[in-house]
Amino acid sequence: QVQLVESGGGLVQAGDSLRLSCAASGRTLGNYIIGWFRQAPGKERGFVSAISWSYSTTYYEDVVKGRFTISKDYAKNTVYLQMNNLKPEDTAVYYCAAYNGLSSYRKTYYNANSYDYWGQGTQVTVSS
Repeated sequence: QVQLVESGGGLVQAGDSLRLSCAASGRTLGNYIIGWFRQAPGKERGFVSAISWSYSTTYYEDVVKGRFTISKDYAKNTVYLQMNNLKPEDTAVYYCAAYNGLSSYRKTYYNANSYDYWGQGTQVTVSS
């Protein structure tokens, strides 16, 4: 079992920055992929970014490339999502999630159904 706890959300103005944190516990994350997803009201949960815990590989959804940066801290067992130049369309509940990258070759980092563990979410609201 992996427990994930997000934090760092809030209400900001367009152009501001936020850093979300996803603290993991319960087991070592060796082969895990940690992803960030977001869900706006009335919309499906969508992929934002992901990172391999063991390697330097990172992934981003096109609309956040150049604005968001995903990173990890081994000592704190935490994944971060630095969000710069926030826009009103970034408003959503942000979730972090995890799955074992070796569990199935069919799993893909951008598919929410691949992820086995989810946090409770943190609200990000960007005003114009």
